[in-house]
Amino acid sequence: MIFTEKTKTIRVMFTPFRDGLQSTFGGKVRFKDILPAIQASVEIGIRHFEFGGGARYQAPLFYLRENPFETMQAFRDAVGSEADLQILTRSVSGVTLTTQSKKGLELQAKLMKKYGTTWDRNFDYMNDVRNLINTGKPIVDAGMHHQVAIALMGLPFESDKVHTAEFYINIGKQVLNSDVRVDSICLKDASGTTDPKTIYDTVKGLRKIMPPEMPLWLHTHDTASIAVACYMAGIQAGADGIDLSVRPMASGTVQPDVRSMAHALKGTGFKLDIDASKMTIIEDLLNEGLKDYDFNPTTTTPDARVIGFPMPGGAIGPNVHMMVKAGILHKYSEVLAEFPVVVEAGGAWTSVTPGSQQYWLQAFNNVMYGRWKKIDNGYGRAVLGYFGKTPLPPDPKVVEEASKQLNLPPIDGDPLEAAPKNIEIAIEALEEYKLPVTDENIFLVLSCIVPGKKMEANEGIRFLLGQGKIDIPLKKKEKEEKTEPKKSEAVTISELSKPITTRCTVEENGKVRIFNVVVEPVLASGQIETKQSVKVTQNTQDVVSIYSTFTGFVEITDIKVRKGDKISKGQTVALVEAMKAQHEIKSPCSGEVIEILAGIGDEVDSTKPIMRILSEGLKDGQIF
Repeated sequence: MIFTEKTKTIRVMFTPFRDGLQSTFGGKVRFKDILPAIQASVEIGIRHFEFGGGARYQAPLFYLRENPFETMQAFRDAVGSEADLQILTRSVSGVTLTTQSKKGLELQAKLMKKYGTTWDRNFDYMNDVRNLINTGKPIVDAGMHHQVAIALMGLPFESDKVHTAEFYINIGKQVLNSDVRVDSICLKDASGTTDPKTIYDTVKGLRKIMPPEMPLWLHTHDTASIAVACYMAGIQAGADGIDLSVRPMASGTVQPDVRSMAHALKGTGFKLDIDASKMTIIEDLLNEGLKDYDFNPTTTTPDARVIGFPMPGGAIGPNVHMMVKAGILHKYSEVLAEFPVVVEAGGAWTSVTPGSQQYWLQAFNNVMYGRWKKIDNGYGRAVLGYFGKTPLPPDPKVVEEASKQLNLPPIDGDPLEAAPKNIEIAIEALEEYKLPVTDENIFLVLSCIVPGKKMEANEGIRFLLGQGKIDIPLKKKEKEEKTEPKKSEAVTISELSKPITTRCTVEENGKVRIFNVVVEPVLASGQIETKQSVKVTQNTQDVVSIYSTFTGFVEITDIKVRKGDKISKGQTVALVEAMKAQHEIKSPCSGEVIEILAGIGDEVDSTKPIMRILSEGLKDGQIF
């Protein structure tokens, strides 16, 4: 039981408006739907909010047609100038999923400060101290509170070398001894899988080497139902602040509810700097604002299995939603079972974005295509060193396969030096599309640049052109559409004066059969001129339609062929994006492309053909 003779107030960062939204809905929540709850939070005295970064930078841009900088400014306007507003950044990736250049990170820090940020919590999923130091400097230079986050995770396999208290304390020691200013330290467990004893020992060890006035923060998720226990262990050991939320954006894959934590601390001498009795006000406003949203039980229900597949709440939510949309949720358990394999083979980096997504996508690829048959771009770059040094050496065979499939050599230098110069690429794209070249627009485009993805599918460009997607997880409303039957415009047989020939196309199981239909005229006496009024002949040659391999909806990111191209069996003809990764669509036969039925940016499922192929052997000149 924890206890202190001298009363200590524990500071709270309030997370329902960033991590709560990400963990529950992948961040896909319109700002207007949470604004009343934000305003009420200020009125009851809350002064420290998480409001940006992570999915709350990407989701407005990708799925809501909302400018993330404008929503950040609207948040600042709602809370006033005195509140602390905090973002979450991902070291060399910033608020993106790929590595950024130093100039890109400097631009990011400048814009985040401009649009209301006072605290920047910066973590490196590799726990590579070089990365933490190099990416912390732009934060300090921009004038924000620099909070270094040490990323925690419970391993799904046995090891006494990494993800131990000693391992974490050593990271803190190296950062504190560096030449970058550190304003506070956070122990960040995105998957909620670190045990309370490790939390206690780590906090104790860090407290011995940290300046006494420097705040030490704890962040975890309640996915495995141990968040309150971990917070209590950390508080007893000397933590100063914790992250909490409120229903319906609390517990499950999110942080614990303020009320749960306040109740757990009763009689201990510790208390929160938030009034737990006022939480019902915020809860009611959130329930009202989110009444049309579809809460998925997978993201709102604790799942002890996460100990074996350390996925953060912020990644479980988006991945579940993407699997549902792609029609592959039935593969969820198989992907989870593959998780320990990809964690150990990769080198045991921490399962937090983008590392969690890399683990997830490689586990997904192993299930869908066979183990290591398709190396995910992010996972492959990670084992090759493009995100930093992995905590443990990755499996040499996986490194070799990644290098071969991605056509990239392994590196052991600074990831920032190897990062693409995306600012220049973004400026060129803005000029090509005749869009204003401003700092905001440059960053909107560069933050959406993904290796292998065409610029016309770049979410930043599409947003600025007014072509952004709307993809909000709302409840399905069944509407009865009453339509009057259309009057037939067909010509009756009795009106025919000469035979009419037409064609009927029947499509089944990806194959097309063509029927020639001849309709004979009717004589004046009402007798049919021939014994049959309709003659049907079948053209037995095949026209093959090519579909997405995903049952649900995915986005086309590239069409690799054009009408008239000769293609071979197994050739990649298109790319689709599912689970934030590119997947190849291959031709089932050799032949000629006779029709392209979809374009880049279109969403298709397994029932809507992307193109049609005239298989080899058909007669020349046949048109369908």
